[in-house]
Amino acid sequence: MSEMSHPSRGRVSGMKGRRPRIALMGEFSAGKSTLSNLLLGARPLPEKVTATRLSPVWITKGSNDPVRVGLDGSEMPVLLHEIESVPIEETRYIRLQLDSKILDYCDLIDFPGISDPNMDSIVWERVLEEVDAVLWCTHATQAWRQSEAAVWETVSEEVRARSLLLVTRFDKLTTDRDRGRVLRRLEVETAGLFRKIYPLALLQALNAGDDQAAWEGSGAAVFADNLMDLLREIAAEGQAPAEPRPSALDAFSEAAETEAAHSRRPRRPEAPTGFEEPAAAAPTPPSAPTSPDGGAEVVRISPRRVRLRGASSRARPTG
Repeated sequence: MSEMSHPSRGRVSGMKGRRPRIALMGEFSAGKSTLSNLLLGARPLPEKVTATRLSPVWITKGSNDPVRVGLDGSEMPVLLHEIESVPIEETRYIRLQLDSKILDYCDLIDFPGISDPNMDSIVWERVLEEVDAVLWCTHATQAWRQSEAAVWETVSEEVRARSLLLVTRFDKLTTDRDRGRVLRRLEVETAGLFRKIYPLALLQALNAGDDQAAWEGSGAAVFADNLMDLLREIAAEGQAPAEPRPSALDAFSEAAETEAAHSRRPRRPEAPTGFEEPAAAAPTPPSAPTSPDGGAEVVRISPRRVRLRGASSRARPTG
């Protein structure tokens, strides 16, 4: 069986030779689905399917049909439109393969909401040990509830040190005073628990299209830039194989433009107006990885697309 058939092998043997595994976590209605759509450039599940009664969905690069991985590692095919019928008590996770550019750099594991009283926490706890880092979504108007803090205490210090706290629906806070107050409180209450805090207006980012001002104003530009830094850092820890050649990473947005090659990362955009960032500085990112032909690669996540600086960007969306 493959490594994905027995995910526990990954943590036992370390990260060597595989992509980083990034979990999307948070309470119900905290914005995880919108974040997933933004990162992947498409809805991973049919529109009528909700994540309220699903086992963790492990999303990886590929085109094979979805499968249910049982508690014993056995695999059974599942129909995507019937995915809600999968018995969660007998399922470790659902493996879903997609053709998305972010999946060239990591696997995403979409966890069910941690606050569902009708779901035993063991459903997602048994997959948590396979995670390298977490993108934790917390709703800006009720950020970092006690129930979230209690769950976060169960996560290993190693994973917490790599994880990002995303303050979603930040646009619901309508004044600079309220925004600053929420972020200052989070700085204090989560001190030492996350790598960095990012305020985000996910729907604005998702709908930004080619409007760069809207994209940056949503907070997504700064977050996406630092997410790629994080993925490079985790991959370097595991001595993962070299990233794909530029020709394999052409952007798939029809409106994407060809951009000039750069030997180093561009200057990071300033924080969006009204999005007062925490005072703590982010850890110094590692040097950008080089492609197999020796050129420096700089990947940029943009609305519904991932761009590679220096690559031609004319391929059409895949779906």
